[in-house]
Amino acid sequence: MHEPEIMPNAGQIEFKDAFIERYNKLTDFELFKKYSLSFLRRSIRVNTLKKPIKEVADSIKEKGWKLTQVPWCEEGFWIESERRDVGNLEEHMLGYIYIQEAASMIPPIVLEPKENEIILDSCAAPGSKTTQIAQYMKNTGLLIANDFKTERIKSLGLNTQRMGLTNVVITLMKGEWFKGMQFDRILVDAPCTGTGTIRKSLKTLRMWNPNMVSRLSAVQKKLITNAFNNLKSGGIMVYSTCTLEPEEDEEVVDYLLQNNKEAVLEDIDLNIKRSKPVLEFDGKKYDASIKKCLRIWPQDNDTEGFFVAKIRKK
Repeated sequence: MHEPEIMPNAGQIEFKDAFIERYNKLTDFELFKKYSLSFLRRSIRVNTLKKPIKEVADSIKEKGWKLTQVPWCEEGFWIESERRDVGNLEEHMLGYIYIQEAASMIPPIVLEPKENEIILDSCAAPGSKTTQIAQYMKNTGLLIANDFKTERIKSLGLNTQRMGLTNVVITLMKGEWFKGMQFDRILVDAPCTGTGTIRKSLKTLRMWNPNMVSRLSAVQKKLITNAFNNLKSGGIMVYSTCTLEPEEDEEVVDYLLQNNKEAVLEDIDLNIKRSKPVLEFDGKKYDASIKKCLRIWPQDNDTEGFFVAKIRKK
């Protein structure tokens, strides 16, 4: 596997004692620490609404950039060069590519959007997954992209315009307030503690505390419950986070399963290295079907850490 480039100040970055104790229970902490304190590989997704994959890839290669295919995403590439300004590429400005972390491409793939469906992205900004879902829908049907922070809505609007989307309606409200519509598919990419994203946001280590985990877990349980209520019978919901906390991942999915007899977990078939989901943590046992969820650590594929669950409504 690609050997990560360690940050020059890695030796001075401190992890809280409670964090170390917790993550020692969950994984090989030293390996997790090594990858969390290394630079994240930059990656892009080609926007097939505007140009074919090969045409865009060839154009970028001609400018001296090296592209490596992301195994689980046909449109995804890791991008390397002596330059670091991917955002200054003409292809980015014209909306031919979206700069998106490789693991972040997973939830829309698992959601499997189809043409002419009605789909909700309940926590949408800044729009990486929204633009990916709309791309798979081929600009047909209706995609409602919702977020609850005004400043985040601005970037969502700009990104949907840049990528040439015409099937997206943007709404501004708390995800748990969404009522009155039934959707074929729903993505809940929930707000979280973000412990899978330390390598691009070191402030996560300073902000992290167990109370924050508990508070966000309560919000996530409201979000997943409300979204499930808005799902058509036979519909698919994907719940995802970029955190590695069991209370925000497996426990939230378990909460939905315990309180909704119609909720059933589906297998996730992807060409990706994965770790076993957590089936018991801090004295709590979770539903056995949670083994179908996707849990990836930064050290599994040299990406961000991510959690993804695929849920069908019976």
